[in-house]
Amino acid sequence: MAKLLSCVLGPRLYRVYRDRGPARPSRDGDEAAEGAQDGSWESYYQPRTLEKHADSILALASVLWSISYYTSPLAMFYLYRKGYLTMSKVVPFSHYAGTMLLLLAGVACLRGIGRWTNPQYIQFITILEDSHRLGTPEIKVKGVGGDPDLSLRPGGNNAALPPISRGCGGEGGFSSEGGAGEQRRPHLPPPSAPPSYIVAHTFGRRMLYPGSVYLLQKAVMPMLLQGQARLVEEYNGKRAKLLACDGNEIDTMFVDRRESSEPHGKKLVICCEGNAGFYEVGCLPTPLDAGYSVLGWNHPGFAGSTGVPLPQNEANAMDVVMQYAIHRLGFPPEDIVLYAWSIGGFTATWAAMSYPDISALVLDASFDDLVPLALKVMPESCRGLVTRTVRQYLNLNNGEQLCRYQGPVLLVRRTKDEIITTTVPEDIMSNRGNDLLLKLLQHRGGAVWRGISRGRGGEDMTPEGRRQLALFLARKHLRNFEATHCTPLPPPAFRLPWHL
Repeated sequence: MAKLLSCVLGPRLYRVYRDRGPARPSRDGDEAAEGAQDGSWESYYQPRTLEKHADSILALASVLWSISYYTSPLAMFYLYRKGYLTMSKVVPFSHYAGTMLLLLAGVACLRGIGRWTNPQYIQFITILEDSHRLGTPEIKVKGVGGDPDLSLRPGGNNAALPPISRGCGGEGGFSSEGGAGEQRRPHLPPPSAPPSYIVAHTFGRRMLYPGSVYLLQKAVMPMLLQGQARLVEEYNGKRAKLLACDGNEIDTMFVDRRESSEPHGKKLVICCEGNAGFYEVGCLPTPLDAGYSVLGWNHPGFAGSTGVPLPQNEANAMDVVMQYAIHRLGFPPEDIVLYAWSIGGFTATWAAMSYPDISALVLDASFDDLVPLALKVMPESCRGLVTRTVRQYLNLNNGEQLCRYQGPVLLVRRTKDEIITTTVPEDIMSNRGNDLLLKLLQHRGGAVWRGISRGRGGEDMTPEGRRQLALFLARKHLRNFEATHCTPLPPPAFRLPWHL
């Protein structure tokens, strides 16, 4: 009965990775292990009829619940106008809702019975229980792949992959020395008026991070599964979950090239994805195909990561990823490169200023400040509310953070960028990457000019000479890429910054 209960409450199994060695015997899954060893299984998990139909019903109910959740404000307003929000109408509806919940619970039990009769799922749940009981973050599941988790569960039960570290100090963490710690985590200002809070925590953060919306994750699920399988099966990727100091579990994928023949394998590139990007299908393939070791991670609330993607949570997630790279994977900061695309520039610049000894920072299609871009897509009448909301709750101040990092920086500007321009995509002068570059050069220019002035003849430099120096520094820190915002950066175009 205990095994049956585990099948009812257990996570969904999506894929069984290809075998890379002899199968490990399993107490309750000997038949499953033999099937994996002889290669008779398909890559995707094949549920039996009862589980398949029950899963379809529960998936439909989940989608309908998600739609009703997002449309609930309009629905409540409509019902109120029609006079349906009265006790005589609400009580029968509550009985109906209770009946539906009981029916769904029964469907979940039927799904559990279907899983219980499937040797593949029995082997999976047995290995999962072993992992939890032994407290080991990574279990080599011979015969079904080497990933510490056999499923990807956006919005589902995220307990299947045990978290292995905690950031920002505290028990079990890496941050006694070298972690960013409390003093470098951004702290938001005191809450402002209720409208700003409501806007930020309803449609505001979902507009800013659409990848956290369940319906979008449901739509891209096949691509996520394929991308994750490619990383595990073709590149021997190691998946792990990290426990941030706020309790969020951050899903990561690491590909180690240090022992390979790749010339850049000893450098680790930590990839920070965009607002609808995942390490499975985001910017990670660019440095991976360029021959670097890579570490990808998903924003809080994206795919296998829990939580919601607010600035404080983003910084906490980046902190524990950095500690994992340094203290568990064994990469010294001087061998770590931060690579960010679009909104990922926030966490990348935060990590750069918090870990100033990193090797380099590469920002692709990123911006300096969120306010101008938020104002572009919102009505002019909401200007004040939008500005207050961003500054109080969604303040992605990339330019300010970038100026607090003194190491090598490369900015990649998309010449046809339709997202971070404030006018039209063809107007490259309105690209906020320009403002990011200007803030960087203005901050560093004073130090450069003082260094030149101390040299011979520096005090005699003409205005034209200063202009040429500024252009020289701009060309060294900025590279154009003839593409739109979402075009993947080709691996040959991924280069480390110029080092003074």
